[in-house]
Amino acid sequence: MKNWKQVAVSVGLVGGAVLVLLFRQGGGPGSPEADGAMADHDHAAMVAGLDEAQAVQLPPELQSRTGITFATAVTRELVRTVTALGRVEYDETRLADVSPKVDGWAETLFVDFTGAPVQAGQPLLELYSPMLIAAQEELILARRLAHEVEPGSERAANAQRLLDSARRRLLYWDVPQGVIDEIEASGMVTRTIPLLAASSGVVVEKDVVEGGRVAPGSTLYRIADLSVVWIEADVFERDLSLARLGQEARVTLEAYPGDVFRGRVTYVYPTVDQATRTGTVRVALANPGMRLKPGMYATIQLDAPSAAPALVVPRGALLFTGERTLVYVRKWDGTLDPREVVAGLAVGQEVEILSGLEEGEVVVSSASFLIDAESNLGSVTGGMGGDMTAEPVGEVDHSQHNMDSMPAPEEVDHSQHQMGPAAPDSMPMDTTGGAMNHSGHDDL
Repeated sequence: MKNWKQVAVSVGLVGGAVLVLLFRQGGGPGSPEADGAMADHDHAAMVAGLDEAQAVQLPPELQSRTGITFATAVTRELVRTVTALGRVEYDETRLADVSPKVDGWAETLFVDFTGAPVQAGQPLLELYSPMLIAAQEELILARRLAHEVEPGSERAANAQRLLDSARRRLLYWDVPQGVIDEIEASGMVTRTIPLLAASSGVVVEKDVVEGGRVAPGSTLYRIADLSVVWIEADVFERDLSLARLGQEARVTLEAYPGDVFRGRVTYVYPTVDQATRTGTVRVALANPGMRLKPGMYATIQLDAPSAAPALVVPRGALLFTGERTLVYVRKWDGTLDPREVVAGLAVGQEVEILSGLEEGEVVVSSASFLIDAESNLGSVTGGMGGDMTAEPVGEVDHSQHNMDSMPAPEEVDHSQHQMGPAAPDSMPMDTTGGAMNHSGHDDL
């Protein structure tokens, strides 16, 4: 019995709500409005209203209470900042390797550890090589022959060509010009030849020890000039078009918080990493005091202004429905009119508008979703064919409702209600229509 009581109460409440809705639409039971309410219900229009926003009219006091604000569409330069993480690398154009061109042995090392600073022309080691000794002897012999022959004769010309060839051979084997001049002047062979640094910088690689044998082409030292370094930054694919040659870059490093270094974009790599979907952008950066060390992590920022001034509105003014983008434009009479627009570049709290809006028009900049909800609600109620604007709760008159006199569901007398199977004579069936005749049951 308790379940049947609950069902009866629920049915009564639902039925009462339906009756209230019908009365509010202009009539009670039996009126033309009530009889045709469901007949005129247009489900297609109701669904269509959800996708077709309508103009909204809100009083100024309601706009202020709901926190609705407005902004004017303006035209100005839109600057987007691209931020990327990078690494400090050597400037590859400032790397130099020291490699011998002859066989030999490293007798004495003048630079014997990695990281040592060197200057161009500084001796790095003393090299002993039988090939260099033989070349020195040929130089001394050619010079002696050139001095002994009669000047102007054919033999003198041949001797001079032989002397020049001996000099070139030593030069090609990286024997310093000063050492060659000393050999010619003294007429004596020197046992070892110094190997000089080709450029200034820091020794970043060393692959030789004192007394070790060296072979032609082996890299004994790698010297890096750190006066300029590169920042190799990984820029996301969507931002690669904003990186241009010659563009200024701001560089910050965790090692020097608060310091900002400035460089220039010198190269944009022509490939994209398929795993990370990033491309590499190279920034060249001066390095006074050698503060920037290869291997450090760095963050770069590139400012990319738009090609031309753009029409912009606040980001909060846009509503994305999935298929289109809307803004609500305030008309001269205060009406908020939905307008479809095409959005472009988004920078910070501003969005570029490519079409659909004119400069100077005022749009809703915050609480746009409330306006859109109100607009779609108007579309739905319009599709239902009636005004479903709810009466304010504070204006409903309950003075005629005596809630104390209403019996509780447990106190309702169901003794006259026969819930079980009825006898044939107590509930006659109407054989013509198959419906029961309840005219004798006034209490139902």
